[in-house]
Amino acid sequence: MLKKRLIPKLLIKYQTLAKKRKPILVTTRAFLDEITVGDPVSQAKIYEAQFADELIVLNIEGCPIASDPQSLILDLVERIADEVFMPLTVGGGVRTIEDFQYLLERGADKISINTIMFENTGFISEAAYRYGSQCVVASIDFRTDEFGEAYVVRDRAKTDANVSLIDWVEKVVSSGAGEILLTDVDRDGSGAGINWTICKMIASSVPIPVIISGGCGLAEHFVDGFQKGLAEGVAAGTFFCLRDQNPMQTRAHIHNAGVSIRVET
Repeated sequence: MLKKRLIPKLLIKYQTLAKKRKPILVTTRAFLDEITVGDPVSQAKIYEAQFADELIVLNIEGCPIASDPQSLILDLVERIADEVFMPLTVGGGVRTIEDFQYLLERGADKISINTIMFENTGFISEAAYRYGSQCVVASIDFRTDEFGEAYVVRDRAKTDANVSLIDWVEKVVSSGAGEILLTDVDRDGSGAGINWTICKMIASSVPIPVIISGGCGLAEHFVDGFQKGLAEGVAAGTFFCLRDQNPMQTRAHIHNAGVSIRVET
């Protein structure tokens, strides 16, 4: 049986200090209300020391990758990959197949895509053909309406994608995605608990791993994601940046709840 995964999420924006633009780590609430945390490389090293299973790095400003010869996100990915030795998923700003190549060359193991899936319906299939489905993570942001029905949003939740969550999931899976990263926008940064009901609906209907994100405020919420939501992984940003518990403490709680998760001895 594959072990469940505990995944810190690093949200990256850019700040100009002393006339020099540099990447910074932030947290968000409902994709808004940004709080600056600090240096992403330092935080990544802390997470590795605390036995996180992998990292997700998201370039939430969507800054260009291949078209920018001095891409800050490429430099950041290379620095993180040089400092930490755990699987690394990188997303945000991916617009071309060449972007996949650049990120993989700099040390990413998997590439998360979102906006480009709406603009180029064949992108997933092409990326999966060239680099393997295991490299392609379909990042899907969703909200629920007053009837509890989940629908997809895009452009950092500014736009309704006019498609139901289940229909979009079926499309990306049939196109060749190897993993799904689900994020509940309204629970993002809230600490109110994850949407395990929606996660279970998706995880039980697809043959690929599902990662759930958005709402973790207690260690019990991770347990809910694994046991009730059937998620293969639970990702969190605000929880690990601003709460008292670190990945090592959270892992112990998850293990004690009976979840099959890697335990360091």
